[in-house]
Amino acid sequence: MLGLLAASVLSLSAHAAPLTRDNGAPVGNNQNSQTAGPNGSTLLQDVQLLQKLQRFGRERVPERVVHARGTGAHGEFTATDDISDLSLAKVFEKGSTTPVFVRFSAVVHGLHSPETLRDPRGFATKFYTADGNWDLVGNNFPTFFIRDAIKFPDMVHAFKPDPRTNLDDDTRRFDFLSHHPESTRTLTLLYSNQGTPASYRMMDGNGVHAYKLINDQGDVHYVKFHWKSLQGLKNLDPKETQEMQGKDYSHLTSDLIAAIDRGDYPKWDLYIQVLKPEDLAKFDVDPLDATKIWPDVPERKIGQMVLNKNPDNVFQETEQVAMAPANLVPGIEPSEDRLLQGRLFSYADTQMYRVGANGMSLPINRPKVPVNNGNQDGQLNSGHSTTSVNYQPSRRENREETPRAVYSKTALTGTTQQAPIYREQNFKQTGELYRSFSKKEQTDLINTLGGELAKADQEARYVLLSYFYKADAEYGEGLTRVAQSDLERVKALAANLKD
Repeated sequence: MLGLLAASVLSLSAHAAPLTRDNGAPVGNNQNSQTAGPNGSTLLQDVQLLQKLQRFGRERVPERVVHARGTGAHGEFTATDDISDLSLAKVFEKGSTTPVFVRFSAVVHGLHSPETLRDPRGFATKFYTADGNWDLVGNNFPTFFIRDAIKFPDMVHAFKPDPRTNLDDDTRRFDFLSHHPESTRTLTLLYSNQGTPASYRMMDGNGVHAYKLINDQGDVHYVKFHWKSLQGLKNLDPKETQEMQGKDYSHLTSDLIAAIDRGDYPKWDLYIQVLKPEDLAKFDVDPLDATKIWPDVPERKIGQMVLNKNPDNVFQETEQVAMAPANLVPGIEPSEDRLLQGRLFSYADTQMYRVGANGMSLPINRPKVPVNNGNQDGQLNSGHSTTSVNYQPSRRENREETPRAVYSKTALTGTTQQAPIYREQNFKQTGELYRSFSKKEQTDLINTLGGELAKADQEARYVLLSYFYKADAEYGEGLTRVAQSDLERVKALAANLKD
């Protein structure tokens, strides 16, 4: 059915103007990044990917394009378990304490938007480690809507207000996501009560992507990071959300600041899930797909974080903090996750545009260890360099390379390509998520999402309803009823979907 749908879309647009890059050159594939083989890293030669991410990161000045509405706090992370068998990163040395700054945020909405609006929530942590800064930039949801960074600007555009009217319009996101069945699970999370958290303190966090941990012997393990709130979890249902917006449209910020001010310091335990490289092929999905979780993989607690100080100045700290997945330290590396590979470039590039080439020297971003390289000049450079050697290597004043910081080796096979991943399985985990909810949570979800789907374009509505029905018949039937749609048509579409 998906193939037929794609064919029909293509036939409708047979006479449309060609998609081009900014230089007018036609685009051959706007759906998949170029990768080194089916499981390899994303290629820097993919100019369409780079241009989309570069242009996307420069759409707003000075407000962040995404994660504009944020709240920050200082704290510390204490490693509680010895994982030297997995990673040589000093931040994980048992008993060590590392300063942190956490920025919680909404994702889609603007700087002064109400915090009651339905949205994923950012959960980004900057660790000021003895090896330099490590940024774990994640969300409250463990999965994301798309699996390839080349689609990220399109996805955010679809979620943002209509550029013609500047009004929020969920039908635009439904139109876009109806072409992306891998979004079904995260779309379910968004329209569940988890899309309207009651408190940042009572919210879990997730690194979303798989990363690699590297030990002293060079052994590689794939991991996922999860923050577990020790305050418990609490969300607002639709009625509570309306009531809260009438009382306090900054309820998440108010709650966090007040708790820290009164000494009720929030805490989270950090857990990891671990896979050996040879385990990746054993799953019926691609474990490096950011739209999937790792079911049945044990979690291991490795530390605890406490937030114990509010910012002295919101702009200088919360607004100028520059989080980027590219900020990694020896012992932690990116996986071949296609979405993460694009974020390695996009976030750092966006922050350089937003806060400047010397943004990493601002107090909130400055590492606790000395910075020593040949990067120079640029706007607002407050440094005081006295050396005449601004290059490397040098016999006059060399900056030594660190062998333990060399990246691990990744085996490559095949040819460069632009193609979807092999193991998609877009619906199974959505059904499992729906069945994990309580009856009230299921009812709230069906009423909320079904009500919004009722407003969607008819074709997009039926395609999405078929996705949800394929995930779980009860879920799909409930949404179809609330969306006042034809269940037999939904069943027919779902019968042609493969999972």
